[in-house]
Amino acid sequence: MKTQQPVLTTSVVALVDLPRYRFAGFDGGLCSAGGKSLGPVAADTEADNVAPINVLGICLVTAGGAFAAGDQVESDADGRAVKLTTGAANGIAMDMATASGDVVRIVRGI
Repeated sequence: MKTQQPVLTTSVVALVDLPRYRFAGFDGGLCSAGGKSLGPVAADTEADNVAPINVLGICLVTAGGAFAAGDQVESDADGRAVKLTTGAANGIAMDMATASGDVVRIVRGI
């Protein structure tokens, strides 16, 4: 079981249902592919409710594909972490992801 150690958690009003461990955008929706994320959602949140977002620290996120520990990650179109290619960096992987759907730790704010 992986754990997280958030240093800063904030909240936003969810524009859509936000699944736990997906990257949220600054607008309260899922982060767009390659977009800059406010951080991963800490708990499943229905639209029009307040969602907790882990902004800094060691955070859990759902992987959208395979990547290695130490890789920088960006968001895919579903708010999942994928290896950084051309988008905005949203953290550094602390764990290896072997497949889409893996829950891994990333570190944000370093």
